Amino acid sequence: MSKIPESELILNKDGSVYHLSLKPEDISETIIAVGDPSRVYRISSHFDNIEFEMNKREFHTHTGRYKGKRITVISTGMGTDNIEIFLNELDALVNVNLEKREIKSKKKKLNIVRIGTSGSIQEDIPVGSHLVSENAVGLDSLKFYYNFEETELEKEIALEIQNKIGLGFTPYIAKCSDKLQKKVGFDMIPGNTITSPGFYGPQGRKVRLELRLPKMVEDMNYFHYKDFWLTNFEMEAAAFYALGKLLGHEILCVNAIIVNRITKTFSKDYNITIDSLIQKVLDRI
Repeated sequence: MSKIPESELILNKDGSVYHLSLKPEDISETIIAVGDPSRVYRISSHFDNIEFEMNKREFHTHTGRYKGKRITVISTGMGTDNIEIFLNELDALVNVNLEKREIKSKKKKLNIVRIGTSGSIQEDIPVGSHLVSENAVGLDSLKFYYNFEETELEKEIALEIQNKIGLGFTPYIAKCSDKLQKKVGFDMIPGNTITSPGFYGPQGRKVRLELRLPKMVEDMNYFHYKDFWLTNFEMEAAAFYALGKLLGHEILCVNAIIVNRITKTFSKDYNITIDSLIQKVLDRI
């Protein structure tokens, strides 16, 4: 079995993975991911106890027990580039022998639920609601660096989105874990989430710069192909689902809807929506 070179999987002096600064014993197989590091503390405040803490860059980690169950919560920061680092290093913790630098023959499967905030692009998905991303549409380029295969229907939908929106590239589509959707997101609004490589222009927001696609939000609002329509914007789900599928982990992204781009409304009390989603996930995961 060939060893993974030091240049390809970088470890810290203490043997922890480079960016996360974690060792295999530091994490549970049940993980909650959030973008904002401050939200880690918000979640772990519900724990019975915290047995481990690590803060490195935007990656803050708490592992403890909630009602007796061992859970790890980690912040990822924003964007699909961070998710690529996050998932590759988490996978290495459970599926690579870090001392020997060899891939293990028997693979472990992590259960990861991402709790995020999001903006709706449908009038009937109101601010204050909870949405589960059944599918994610990636407007980023991460998928093209890996051998990620889509179904024929997914390819059809992606091409239709490209043509209807006027994109200069073909997006990709990745699906959530059916197992976790049934367990965690069963009563949430089902959605097809757009993963954007930015918050302003890539989500159709204009501040000072002119937009190349000024009607993008409107076009996405009206998009419909067979029974597939677009529901909300965020910045991570497609990377989670695509890499999760390739690595063999169960992943689900759930969203607190705090903005509606069609009705132009923003939640003044969005923490209530986030806190209720956190509680829901903790009780179900």
